[in-house]
Amino acid sequence: MTEQRATPVREARLGRPAGPVRTAPHAVVLVLPGGGEASSLRRQRAAPAWTARTLARRLVRGTEPLLAHPVRLRCRGWGEEGLPVQDARWAVEEVGRRYGDVPVCLAGVDTGARAALQAAGHPAVASVLALGPRLPESGEPEPVRQLLGRKVLIAHGTEDERTEPELSYRLAERAKKVNADVCRFEVHSDGHALRQHRFEVTALARDFVRGTLCDLDFARPLADAMAAPPPIGLRMPLASGFGRSLRL
Repeated sequence: MTEQRATPVREARLGRPAGPVRTAPHAVVLVLPGGGEASSLRRQRAAPAWTARTLARRLVRGTEPLLAHPVRLRCRGWGEEGLPVQDARWAVEEVGRRYGDVPVCLAGVDTGARAALQAAGHPAVASVLALGPRLPESGEPEPVRQLLGRKVLIAHGTEDERTEPELSYRLAERAKKVNADVCRFEVHSDGHALRQHRFEVTALARDFVRGTLCDLDFARPLADAMAAPPPIGLRMPLASGFGRSLRL
């Protein structure tokens, strides 16, 4: 079998924005896609589960003046050099260049969630949304001090077949020790892609983004999770039907 080699990478770039593009945004959401554990191959066009474009659109729908950009990363997967983290930091800088000094939410799925958590130390980052973060099972512990001063939401399916949910709990537990504004929701009976309860997860994510970037009140479950001490606030179950009154 021929060894698969990495192809030359392109530059990272911001995808087409979702939201009221004719007005100056009050804040920006950057959506980082996933793509596997260790591959450094050039990113393919098709995304297997949540697409960054769809998630970006749903996070800011009906919320003005928020803007969301999917981020086109240089590679799919994590890669040996952690390229997604570098690309996430570049994307935050690019937001500042385009829109000025506006707060940013880094939102990611899979390896994109891991990159969002690691890139949170940029001064413009106000919050981090991590959906099904794919975390390593061994090696050095993931850094958490960069999360200080940011609001952080992690959501993980309890039946995740690709990355052990307990890994994100341990990360959240460590992060909570340096930053009180960390919470984690468990999506019971759902897998890595969070397909079964996608509506509820989207509603939770949207409420988090609106609360952290628009200074709006969190929904009661999110506010309770953020305020609760471990382990309660880090093992908060996402109720079936959450957000059904919202139009997504």
